[in-house]
Amino acid sequence: MIDLDAHLLIVDDDERIRDLLKKFLMRNGFLVTAARDAAHARRVLEGLDFDLIVLDVMMPGEDGLSLTRSLRETHATPILLLTAKGETGDRIEGLEAGADDYLAKPFEPRELLLRINAILRRMPETSAEDTAPKMLMLGQIRYDIERGEMWDGDDLVRLTATESQLMRIFSSCPGEAVSRSKLVEDLGRDRGQAQERAVDVQITRLRRKIEPDPKRPRYLQTVRGAGYMLTPD
Repeated sequence: MIDLDAHLLIVDDDERIRDLLKKFLMRNGFLVTAARDAAHARRVLEGLDFDLIVLDVMMPGEDGLSLTRSLRETHATPILLLTAKGETGDRIEGLEAGADDYLAKPFEPRELLLRINAILRRMPETSAEDTAPKMLMLGQIRYDIERGEMWDGDDLVRLTATESQLMRIFSSCPGEAVSRSKLVEDLGRDRGQAQERAVDVQITRLRRKIEPDPKRPRYLQTVRGAGYMLTPD
């Protein structure tokens, strides 16, 4: 188990599923808060910080995809989407909205637990050691390797758990190409073309945060036939 004090937010309009998930996750050591819809979740998030959000896609009113897009403007909290739609296109849409992972209903509770733990493992660890930080410079963007933090001037750039993991992978080997299959493996995902496509989506999102012109990437480059490569200044 990861951090037994990790606090999860469950957002689902189905009271039965909401209660079952809450009881199951609490039995497995998590602190759990539940919300019945997007509006309720927003109110909860105004007063509490969470380590991960488990969010149903199909909800009345504002759906899970819309809430995910909105949260990504202000929150870096990992998001795991739950949905009755399991097609590849639906998974990609969820990732493009800003989710870190996607689980199709119906699912085994044990699989949900494994995916939650996998996401939490990808979260950057903070260090209290008073040591000089190691920085990568990407134009006006600074990436603190030891703290796993990205800065644009004086502003902290919010990274999702997956984006943080990608930056750690690339910053460990700047100037070297990393294959899509290796990225899938290092991210703890199952192998396959669908997951490699999901990595492409995550790369596109990361480029929006570090590139002056994401359509013409300078720092996170595509290396034909080899994968992706981070080229800091």
